[in-house]
This record gives sequence, C-alpha cells and structure tokens, in this order.
Amino acid sequence: MVEDRTLGGRIFSVFNYSILFAFALVSFLPFIHVLAGSFTTSAELAVNKFVIVPKIWSLDAYRFIFSTNTIFKAMSVSVLVTLIGTLFSMLISSMMAYGLSRKDLDGRKAIMFSVVFTMLFNGGLIPTFLVVKELNLIDSYAALILPIAISAFNLIILKNFFQNIPEGLEESAKIDGCTDFGIFFRIVLPLSMPVLATISLFYAVTYWNTYLNAILYLDSSDKWPIQVLLRQIVVLASGIEYGSSLDGEVPPPDQTVKMAVIVVATLPIMIVYPFLQKHFAKGALLGSIKG
Repeated sequence: MVEDRTLGGRIFSVFNYSILFAFALVSFLPFIHVLAGSFTTSAELAVNKFVIVPKIWSLDAYRFIFSTNTIFKAMSVSVLVTLIGTLFSMLISSMMAYGLSRKDLDGRKAIMFSVVFTMLFNGGLIPTFLVVKELNLIDSYAALILPIAISAFNLIILKNFFQNIPEGLEESAKIDGCTDFGIFFRIVLPLSMPVLATISLFYAVTYWNTYLNAILYLDSSDKWPIQVLLRQIVVLASGIEYGSSLDGEVPPPDQTVKMAVIVVATLPIMIVYPFLQKHFAKGALLGSIKG
C-alpha cells in the first residue's frame, strides 16, 4: 500500500485517526471507570461520580463479595456449566450444521426452514418451563444447558462455513476409505478452527451469563451460578446492614459493590477472549458471506 504524502492525504489521515481514537476512548472509558470505582472508597465515590484513577485505594467491595465461600462454589458451578455446555453445544451444532451443509441431504430445505423459523418465533417462557419440568430437569444443571444447547444463529454461521470447504477433499477421503464421521472429525473440523473458536466464544459467553434459566429452573441455592449469586450480593449490599462482614470497617457503598460485581462477572471471559481473538473476526466473516 502506497502512503499518501500529499497535504490533503495527511489531513485526512489525521482527521480519520482522531475520529477513530475518540470512538475507542468513548468505548473504553466506561470499563476503566467501573474497574477504578470498584477499588475506590465510599467517600471518594460519593464526591466524584466519575473516577478514572482512585485517590485512595480500597478493597472493601471485594472483601464484602468474597466474605463467604459460597462465591467460590458458585464460580465452580459457572465454570463447570460453561465448559460442559460449550463442548456439548459445539458438538451437536457442528454435526447438525455439517449435515445441513451437504446438498444431497433429503429434506434439507425443510429442516433449514425450521431452524430459521425459531429465530423469529418461539414457544415462550411458560411452554419452555413446562417442557423442562416434564423432562424432570428442574433443579439440575442440565436445565442450564439443554434448553439453550443450540443457537440458530450460530448454527447458520457454521453451516455456511462448512459449505465453503471444497467437496474435492471429502471425495478424496471417501476414495481412501474414510467414513462420514472420519471426514467430519479428521478433515472438516481441523479446517474449521477459526469459525469453531468464534462460535465457542459465543456459546461460552451465553453459558457464563446464564441468569434467567437458573432463576427459573434451580430450587437449591447451592446450585446457583455466579451471576445469580452476584445479583443476590448486590441486593444484600443495597438494603441490608453488612458492616460486620468487613471487620468493623466502613461498609462500601452500593455503587462500589455493583462495580466490583461487574468486574468479577466479566473478568473470566475477558481472560479467555485474547486466546481466541485471532480467530474471532476471521471466523465470523467466513461463516457469514455465503448462504
């Protein structure tokens, strides 16, 4: 690419970079504010509504959140549900998407219509709850996985990606005696790592943020995922005296606890994202360019 050395080109570049930097700053500042606010003191947050760098650092909000071992139990539940749910969803979604990507599949259009139809209409909250109840999934971790095991949007992206794989590779494998499952696991999946990483991240975020299903289907509080427990912590910090849980120190304000909750809830996914980031844009693009 030849760099534009003209005066007009330089002015345009400066203007363009300035606009992009402004947008990036506007998007990034709220995250900095939440992180800084979770480490600030009650007095400073009350005086300064927008904090970037705390003048006095405090861990009161985190002491309150981690004052009980229950949060570690909830964290382990969320990690378990996220790992198992993501693996299960990726397995059945990729297998179904691969089948639908084959043009010789009987009833392919009817099945695809059924998949797309669910993106526009669904049974609703009460019918879904009744189905889960009849399947005896109430108060089980399966209730957090099975109702959302397949996303129609993710399925379509996977299907479109699989359609772009040259048919010659599969035909060569069949000539060598490879079965359909062998072609899928030994050829198709290794060639699909960008889109698989992208969809895995989509599913992982969905399972990690599970809240409504946990409220609806789980009766035992010891099975709550981290999102439900953190919501209870926010409610507790908002309306109940809790100074005793902080060794007699001044209790953190409501807003500080909320900011600390946001940090705790989003940090695990933010840690995972850099490992998948190099595949993210490429996978989403390649899976959406062809129907």
